[in-house]
Amino acid sequence: MEINKTDSASVVLKLYELRRDAEMRDAREWYVTKFQPQSAQEIVNLLLESFEGSRQYRMVTSYWDMAASLVQNGAIDRDVFLGANTEHVAVYSRVHPYLAEVQKIYRETYLKHLQTLVLSMPDAEKLIAGRTKLLDSWNKGVQKTGTVGFR
Repeated sequence: MEINKTDSASVVLKLYELRRDAEMRDAREWYVTKFQPQSAQEIVNLLLESFEGSRQYRMVTSYWDMAASLVQNGAIDRDVFLGANTEHVAVYSRVHPYLAEVQKIYRETYLKHLQTLVLSMPDAEKLIAGRTKLLDSWNKGVQKTGTVGFR
């Protein structure tokens, strides 16, 4: 069954509108400028403990896993989604080095929709490396200047 591209565009615009929520913006800013996991256990700790980072972490990762699920399950045309979004690649790139281990420790299906979508993209590894480099430079900029240019 072919997915209606106009309907897909409407859903993508709704997803964009949800990203503009003030709390979601704060969570996204935290994720891309301050979240720098050094191990799978650090991510698992975020998932199991209840502190500020957990709320923001869960908000961002569950949002993008849900969006990827809509694509994977045919609710959004893949080309429409990928043509309008790149942030999901950045979100995935932060957890990518540790995700397999997180899935073993926490839950096998954790972030599977996001993982499947990103890894199915042409040149996925190159895209992930590029987003990792970009996020690292944003982190360094925030540490150096104390300001965030993400909004």
